[in-house]
Amino acid sequence: MARRPLPRILSKDSAQIARMQIARSRELARTAADSATDILHPLITVSRGLRLLASAGRRRWADTPKDKRGPLLFLAASMVLVVALVPYGPLLAVITVMAAAAWQGRDRTPSAPEGPDESQAERLQALYEALVPYFSGAEDPAPLYAHGGEWEKGIVAHEFDDAGRIGHLVIRYPAYFPDGEAAARARIEQLLTAKAGRSREYHFAWDEAGNQLTVTVLAPLPADVPAQRFVTAPGETVLGYTDPSEVQRTLPLSYGEEQIDVPPVVWRTGIRSTEPHLLVMGHPGSGASTLLRSIALQALQYGDVLVVDGGGTGEYACLTGREGVLAVECALVGALASLEWAAQETERRLIAINLARQAGDPPPADTRRPLWLLVDRPGVFAHLAAADGRKDPQALLQVPLRHGRAANVTVVVAEQFDGVEALSDPVRQHTRARVVLGAAAPQQVEAVLGVAPHTTPPAHVPPGRGYARLGSGPVHRLQVPRTPDPYDDATSDADRQAVLELLPPRTTAVAPEPTEVSEPTEVVQSTGLSVPADLTKAQSAAGKATVPAEAVAAAEG
Repeated sequence: MARRPLPRILSKDSAQIARMQIARSRELARTAADSATDILHPLITVSRGLRLLASAGRRRWADTPKDKRGPLLFLAASMVLVVALVPYGPLLAVITVMAAAAWQGRDRTPSAPEGPDESQAERLQALYEALVPYFSGAEDPAPLYAHGGEWEKGIVAHEFDDAGRIGHLVIRYPAYFPDGEAAARARIEQLLTAKAGRSREYHFAWDEAGNQLTVTVLAPLPADVPAQRFVTAPGETVLGYTDPSEVQRTLPLSYGEEQIDVPPVVWRTGIRSTEPHLLVMGHPGSGASTLLRSIALQALQYGDVLVVDGGGTGEYACLTGREGVLAVECALVGALASLEWAAQETERRLIAINLARQAGDPPPADTRRPLWLLVDRPGVFAHLAAADGRKDPQALLQVPLRHGRAANVTVVVAEQFDGVEALSDPVRQHTRARVVLGAAAPQQVEAVLGVAPHTTPPAHVPPGRGYARLGSGPVHRLQVPRTPDPYDDATSDADRQAVLELLPPRTTAVAPEPTEVSEPTEVVQSTGLSVPADLTKAQSAAGKATVPAEAVAAAEG
C-alpha cells in the first residue's frame, strides 16, 4: 500500500502565495457581486416599487371606513372586469403596473455635487492666490499661476473632510520651480500648512518628474497602545509603529479589548545588520527612557542586557536582579567597570569566533547569545569623569561600537539635546539607526537624522512620539509603545501590570550572610558570560571591605 505524503508546513513563500490567492478570491467575489448587482438592478428596482405599491394599498384599505369598503371592492372588481374584456387589456395593465413600480422604486438619494460648493471653491481660490508669488515667473509667457486666474489650472485634485477642511490636494507647479532645493520646498510646505490648518499633520510627496505635489492629511498615531509581546523573529526589535503607507508589514497588537494590525518600525540587529547600533535623542520627558525599557524587554527574550543609567533617576530599577540583566549601574565607578568589562567581552568574543572559524567549527554558544548595552545619558558621566580625573565612559564604548556587529553586541545610546555636545565621535559615527523623540525643532531633527522628514510636526506631541530613520532609509513617523516605569506612582495599574508581565523572573541570592571580599575573584554567570574581577574591585574601592550578598548578586546579574 502506497504511503500518503504528509502535509508540508507552509513556508514564507507558500504563505505569501496563499495570502495572494485569498486576496484574489476576495477580489473576484467582489467583482462578481458588483456585476450581478448591475445586471439585476432593473429587477431590484421593480421589486422595490411593487413592495411600496403594496404597502400603499394596505394603508389605503386600512384608512377606508368599514361602511365604504363594499363599494370600493365593487369598483375594483368592475375595473378588473373591464380590463379583462378590453383587447390587450391584461397586457396593458401589467405594463402600467410595472411602469408604476419602476417609478416608485427608483433611487431617490440626492446625488453628490460633482464639484466643490461655494465655500470650498473660495478656499481653493485663496490657496491658489497664495501660491502665485512662489509658482509664477515674470518671463513666463503663459503662467500657470497668475493673480485672478482659475484655481483649476493649478489644483489638479482635491478632497474635503466632513468638517469642511482640506483632506487631500494634488498641486501642479511649473517646471522652473526649484523643487530640488530644501529651502524652496520648506516655504511651500509652510504655506500649505498655514492655509490648510495648523492643527493637523501633513505628508508632502514631491514628484519632480511630473511637477506635482501631493498633500495628504495624516491620521494621528495612537498613543495608548500598551507594552506587550511582539510577534518578531530573533534579531528584530520593534521601535514603535508608523503609517500604513510607509511599511509593508503589520503586527497584531492588543488595543484595549480589540485586536488591531499596526505597521511597525522594525530594527534588525545582529551579524548581517547594516545598522547595528542605535542613537536616541530627545528633550526631557520625550520618552527616551520609555523606548529603552521597551528595547530591554524585547532583548531579554533572546539575550543579556547591561544598563548604564547616567540620569540616576531609577528609571530602570525594575530590571535590577532580573534573569538576563547583568547589571544596572547608576554610579560612575560601576559604569566604568561595567563598560570596561563589555569592551573586554567584545574582544573575547572576537577571538573565540576567529579561532572557531580557523578550526572550521561553528562559533561558540556564548558568542552567539546577543549582548545589549543600554546607555542612558552618557554625557552626565562624561562631566563627572572629567571633574574626577577619570576616563570618559564613552571611550570604553569604542570597541563595542566598532566591532559589536561581528561579536553580536548591540549598543543603544540615549541622550538629551542639551547634552549632544558631550557625545563622542565613535558614538556619532557608528550609530546609523537614529530616533528623535519629543517636540524637536526641524533643524534638530534634520541634524540627527541627516534629512528632514516629509511630514509636519503635530500640534500636541505625546511621550514617545517622534521620527525614526534606519541607516540611509526613509524617515518614518514613530510612536513608541507605552512602557512606563512600573515602580512610578503615576503609572496606572493596567500599564504597571502589562510591564511586570513582560519582565523575566528575579534571580535568587547566593547566601543571606555578608561575604568578605579579600581579593578579586572571577564570578561566572549562569548565562555563560564571565564578569571580571574589576567589577567587584570597583565596588569595593568605594571604601567597604565587606559586601552584602545582595550586592554580589546584583553585580553578577
